[in-house]
Amino acid sequence: KNSAKAMEKELVTCSLQEKEKTAIDRSQIFQIPQRKDLETKVVVVLGKAGMGKSILIQKICQDWSNGEFSQFEFVFWFDCKHISLPEKRYSLKELLLEFFVKPQEGSKEIFEYILQNPAKVLLIFDGFKDLHDHENFPRCLASRPEKDVCSIKELLSGLIQKKILNGCTLLFTARPKDKLNQYVSKVDKTIEIVGFSPQQRELYITKYFEESSCCDSALKLIKECEYLFSHCYSPVMCRFVCFLCETVLEMGEKSLPSTLTEVFLKFFQQKIMLMQTDVTTTQNQESLATLARIAWCLGEKHQSAMKSDLLPSKEVKEFALKYGFFLPFALPRHSDSEEEEFGSTFSDFVIQNFLCALHLLLAEELKDKNLTKYLSFLSKKKKPYNWLDLMPRFLAGLMFLQDDPYFCSLSNEDAKQSTKKQKTLLKYIRRLQINTLCPERLLELLRCVYETQNNYLLQHVALRLEPDLSFLGIALTPPDVHVLHSILKRSRKEFSLDLRNSSIDMQGLQALVGLRNVTSFRASLSDTIRLWRSLEQTKDYEVLKASTEKFVLDPFKAKTMKDISDLSDLVEMQEKMMNCVQEAFHSTSYEIPAIRNLRKLEFALGPACGLQGLLKLVKILPAFPSLQHLDLDALSENGIGDEGAKSLSEVFPTLTSLETLNLSQNKITDLGAENLATALPSLSSLKTLSLYNNNICDFGAENLAKVLPAMTSLRVLDVQYNKITGAGAQQLTDSLRKCPHIKNLVMWNPTIPYGVLEHLQQLDSRISV
Repeated sequence: KNSAKAMEKELVTCSLQEKEKTAIDRSQIFQIPQRKDLETKVVVVLGKAGMGKSILIQKICQDWSNGEFSQFEFVFWFDCKHISLPEKRYSLKELLLEFFVKPQEGSKEIFEYILQNPAKVLLIFDGFKDLHDHENFPRCLASRPEKDVCSIKELLSGLIQKKILNGCTLLFTARPKDKLNQYVSKVDKTIEIVGFSPQQRELYITKYFEESSCCDSALKLIKECEYLFSHCYSPVMCRFVCFLCETVLEMGEKSLPSTLTEVFLKFFQQKIMLMQTDVTTTQNQESLATLARIAWCLGEKHQSAMKSDLLPSKEVKEFALKYGFFLPFALPRHSDSEEEEFGSTFSDFVIQNFLCALHLLLAEELKDKNLTKYLSFLSKKKKPYNWLDLMPRFLAGLMFLQDDPYFCSLSNEDAKQSTKKQKTLLKYIRRLQINTLCPERLLELLRCVYETQNNYLLQHVALRLEPDLSFLGIALTPPDVHVLHSILKRSRKEFSLDLRNSSIDMQGLQALVGLRNVTSFRASLSDTIRLWRSLEQTKDYEVLKASTEKFVLDPFKAKTMKDISDLSDLVEMQEKMMNCVQEAFHSTSYEIPAIRNLRKLEFALGPACGLQGLLKLVKILPAFPSLQHLDLDALSENGIGDEGAKSLSEVFPTLTSLETLNLSQNKITDLGAENLATALPSLSSLKTLSLYNNNICDFGAENLAKVLPAMTSLRVLDVQYNKITGAGAQQLTDSLRKCPHIKNLVMWNPTIPYGVLEHLQQLDSRISV
């Protein structure tokens, strides 16, 4: 049972990795085709912290209040960090009608109406990450939702498992890394917010400064600092960069900081230190150190909120609220007579991450050599701090900024200590076996080293990168691409990059592919074609030609109809490029090397799309002149049947390089075998043919036997696990005598008597069972 569950999770995760980049309108969020109206619908909005998930939720609520999403009569919106304190317990009625909204009268009738009309109810849980231990959700035992009180975890478990309010719609927001895995099979729709495009970043910055006289100079200043501009893909980062740019321009400065650590160091300094006396400087330093410790203690528990009365002092509370590092909120009450309680939450995830890094540097109890254990590129046995994903970068950056006047104004640490910590990090990275790091940890190392802006470290890492760099399935954000680009540029090595399923944007792909020392790359076909079409439209023929010559496709595995469509688009792109190259370079012909050099093609669309996909594939197969291995055998069985076999056999004369053809497990019968046999001799290079586990009988075996002598290149034929009897086996054996070129005939079939097969094997030792 457990292994089946694990397999289900794995399958769903894989399908999410192959997600289509399609923009959807807000009105489409709750559109779930082929779903029973009477069942609970679960929609998940994923996005990294600061991507605008909460803003989207606010907009959905606003749209509903203006008459959109009319299928819902009730919308309840909960901030998970406000309702998830471990000691709090609720009934569903309390959660909806006392904590969220308190109707002046008729609450009993309203709740009865909700229970009877669940399809008209939308429940929004914003920030699923803040639910403690949500990977260990308990079973919900509440049978009377109006009375039974339970933890928020139990309530959510009951809602997702359809034991409570079955038929409602649930909308969760969460970070991509958060553990929704155990419920992923129950999710009906997953949407990911990917952040701003370069054009949207410019629009945001322009809007931010639209009432300022320095709008043009602000945009120019931010765009000149490419690293910070890349971070502006995140709305929250864009706001921070704009705030800092505003401050810099007001002070008459001409440049922005070069790293994220410097940005936030300056942000804190601007917030706290401008208008203060020597007395308040000391007080603020102490309050900041305390706030940093609180940030760390909460962050280790994956929390960003706490009850206000747990703060260590009134001064710290006032300090945090005064400078906007904390935001207050009222905790839900069970009754009007209960005393009102308040909570405090960090105003922003980046601020909490920065304060955590600050705490690790300032905490006296932490030895210098222990600091490196909080960096995320440790050995596989160590647990990375994924929830505080910016903290390691800030930590590395601060180690090399401790003599910065801004840092000195935030702490009273002496210069000797800072030099010691720098040496600790340098020594640690020098000893690190960079070639053993998995892609995710390697990427984290590059991010941290970039934040130090230490030339020795940057050069050290650049020179020790492996020539083959794979980021397969690792999300590469615009800042990641900038970091990777700047470090690769420092190396004298030549690199081969695998960027498939990395969600890299077109500008990032163009930048990496354009590096002189990147000699080959793999990327998702759709991303690559999108880039090439863009270059064709802008007539950047030199860049286009260079990019096509670096692209690698071999081996290619088609798992979806989209893969086949992308492959068709690639072939179509080659035809367009012939015209481009002819126009630009006065050349008569041009082939995309990836098409010319494709040697192995695997086809695994499964039974639902197998035949449809193959019929589309055979139209473009002749475009691949070097194709040597065509594998149509899949674990889920493609089931191309006789129609697929016939369609494929029609293009055999064009597949002059094909050496291996695997048609195993495809429901091919005698009819399909007959069509194949007619065309097989035209495969002049074929060495291995597998028809394992089909439905071929004696008539099919007879047709194959007739053409074997003409298939002079064939060395191995596999027809086991079909329905061939002794008669068909005898015909194949007789034909084998005329085929000295064949080295192995695999012929075991449950329908051939063992004695017959043993006898045939004695007649010809090339027959194997």
